[in-house]
Amino acid sequence: MQSDVKLDGFVASLSAFEAPPELIGPLLGVWYALRGEWQAAHGEVQGDTAECSWVHAALHREEGDHRNAEYWYRRAGRPMASGEIRAEYLAIAAALTTG
Repeated sequence: MQSDVKLDGFVASLSAFEAPPELIGPLLGVWYALRGEWQAAHGEVQGDTAECSWVHAALHREEGDHRNAEYWYRRAGRPMASGEIRAEYLAIAAALTTG
């Protein structure tokens, strides 16, 4: 599920007071995650899609709950990520935007 949002616009919006209205679901979850709003991010990715599961996995990896993260990565059909969490969130955003 790709959004009509461009990646550079998404990144620029991170300093805004509120999320742009065109951000929904997993992309909105990534927006909140990149701003350090874990609870709001988690609330946005409760859907039953691979994209929601990917963000959900990253959130639990950030939280340090690796067992739960592994479960969500499996649901997303992705290997457990490693490295900097911000880089993973930006990779997810890149996959969910038009470039």
